[in-house]
Amino acid sequence: MIVQIDEREAAVLINVKEERLDAHNSGELKTQMLNLFEEGKNNLVVNLEEVRFVDSSGLGALVSGFKNASARNGSLKLCGLQPQVKSMFELTRLHRVFEIYPNADEALASFE
Repeated sequence: MIVQIDEREAAVLINVKEERLDAHNSGELKTQMLNLFEEGKNNLVVNLEEVRFVDSSGLGALVSGFKNASARNGSLKLCGLQPQVKSMFELTRLHRVFEIYPNADEALASFE
């Protein structure tokens, strides 16, 4: 999985550089988020602007990250959801769980 990790003052921005977040690659995202949590970085923003498709494994990885962040008094926020991905979040009602922002700048600003 190709991700670009950009550490900012308030949070870590994870740019997912894949068209699909599915069973094939979601485990890698989960591992990368766990590594960040272990380093004490508990505020994450996952930018999904390049992701065109997400399946239950992809959603599971994000929920796992959300739970881990919450357990560490941090938070995991999402940004840049494409229409197909956004509809998946609405269908599963996960849009009520995650804080979702239109872009990375707004998501990062929410930590300040």
